[in-house]
Amino acid sequence: MNVLSIEGLTVDFNTAEGQVRAVDNVSFVVPENRTVALVGESGSGKTVISQTIMGLLPQAASITSGKVILADPTGAEPPVDIAALERKGPQMRHLRGNRVAIIFQEPMTSLSPLHTIGDQIGEAALLHRNVSSAEARELTKTMLSLVQFPDPERALDTYPFELSGGLRQRAMIAMAMICRPALLIADEPTTALDVTIQAEILKLIREVQAELRMSVLMITHDFGVVANMADEIAVIYHGRIMEKGTAQQLFSNPKHDYLKALLNAVPSFHMDRDERLVPIRPIKVRSEELTANRPHCDVKPGEPLVEMRDVTKRFTLRKGSFLGGKVKTMTALDSINLTIRRGECLGLVGESGSGKTTAAKAILRAIGIEGGNVLYNRGKGLEDISKLKGAELMDYRRRVQLIFQDPFSSLNPRMTINDTLMEPLEVHGIGTPQERAERARNLMNLVGLDPRFLRRYPHSFSGGQRQRIGIARALALNPEFLLCDEPTSALDVSVQAQILNLLQDLKRDLNLTYLFVSHNLAVVDYVADRIAVMCRGRLVEMGETRTVVGNPLHPYTKALLSAVPEPDLSAPLDFAALDANRASEPQSWPEPFRLTDGQAPSLVEMEPDHFVCAPGLKNAGALEGTAA
Repeated sequence: MNVLSIEGLTVDFNTAEGQVRAVDNVSFVVPENRTVALVGESGSGKTVISQTIMGLLPQAASITSGKVILADPTGAEPPVDIAALERKGPQMRHLRGNRVAIIFQEPMTSLSPLHTIGDQIGEAALLHRNVSSAEARELTKTMLSLVQFPDPERALDTYPFELSGGLRQRAMIAMAMICRPALLIADEPTTALDVTIQAEILKLIREVQAELRMSVLMITHDFGVVANMADEIAVIYHGRIMEKGTAQQLFSNPKHDYLKALLNAVPSFHMDRDERLVPIRPIKVRSEELTANRPHCDVKPGEPLVEMRDVTKRFTLRKGSFLGGKVKTMTALDSINLTIRRGECLGLVGESGSGKTTAAKAILRAIGIEGGNVLYNRGKGLEDISKLKGAELMDYRRRVQLIFQDPFSSLNPRMTINDTLMEPLEVHGIGTPQERAERARNLMNLVGLDPRFLRRYPHSFSGGQRQRIGIARALALNPEFLLCDEPTSALDVSVQAQILNLLQDLKRDLNLTYLFVSHNLAVVDYVADRIAVMCRGRLVEMGETRTVVGNPLHPYTKALLSAVPEPDLSAPLDFAALDANRASEPQSWPEPFRLTDGQAPSLVEMEPDHFVCAPGLKNAGALEGTAA
């Protein structure tokens, strides 16, 4: 039987500019104990459909036509048309969280910061299962065990800010599951998570689904997730279903041009070195205006531009110190040795908390370091950036720029795009007002945006457009070196392809050097010349991109690669072999890779230009402590 049947659903929004149709005559079904993936770009109407099913549409939205039939597989309750129910009425409150539940995209903003995890999960049981507080607490503990919380008893009394992103998402799944719903809606449940944690969450959803025999509506834009989770797929674009069918049908023989375009925009490990992604809306890069007046860089291609030598950074953990407890420290960077050569793109990969962004901030001199040196070549040989002052420091700031992970929070909402692009020029005293205005127009052209948008504010742009504005701002001062901190992690595959191709073209046309920070090895494989893998503040493997991806030597690198979901039905994730927690524990690595607390990491050249952290190796030819 079909647990959910959507028939001709149409949803309109009443805006200041008039009526906008978000969902247009959509029809599909979710069968019992099956997973249906709803796939499309941001703004295609996926989340509006999920809000309709949950009765959570905003006041400005109205269901113009159609039915949303929710059936009970047990037969205990008759089928009900959710579209005909009052959104705040008792019948909708009975269904919401009880027979149909949702896992939201961002667990931190979905969980109350003022209540413990136990109270938030138990609340659903108190509302719908007619149990006492003690019984709700016990049910919560059972559910936390089901979603594989490390210590369910302790987790009951923890707050969301005390948990990692992966554990917060597990708490959201436990909250959705506690009433054993017939239908689970997973709205981009793994978008902002590391590949290893993403794989754990996907494995968890499959296991809980098998245990409770529930149906799943998976909303996503990630075809790797779709290939590993979906039985059936519906592709949506501008509120309309473009194509639907089984996963086998759509992956092996896509019919609609839009689906073909989405599949062509996904980076994979099997691409040729000179093969390019095909974005749905390509950007035409016009870099002639910037190449004409670029300052000359005296560092020759292939020479070291940036070096990190034995860089160590520690953070103080102040929890408990005000109550007389001991102040603890956490080592974010542990004797990092890294060389970035002029004209290359070095990919820095690892899970959240591995030290990638801290390393980038150390190079930018945005944070201080406790040990070692960060050296930069300004054409006069390598100089320690910690000794730069005054005009020399300003010159360094101009040469090195950062592209932030979140394109929205990194742009000032009170500044127009024109002011945002001109601000770096004003800070560094470059050009006349007329020249700065011309520069802003050239930068908009460079990243494929209409210069007429300069008077707009950030909120009026899409995520991909905001990221392009962030890239334009980073290029305003004609830098030599760009630090790209997860620049595509929050973007759709189609927009991601735009941004990755843009970065490739800018690197070629402007002779830029990149440090590309990411947790997605498939993306890094596409853009990077070399890869450096980090875990727990240590470099564990480094080498040419194709060498590391094709022949990973370190167990942590192998775990990262095995956790990347590929958009290919013939290459599914091996959920049985996933053990991400163990892979990120240095004490659990097999010999000769095992690291104990306090042991200095050392890189050993296992193959030409392929370095691995393997303290147990004692061969005489090993090159230790270098990664040049």
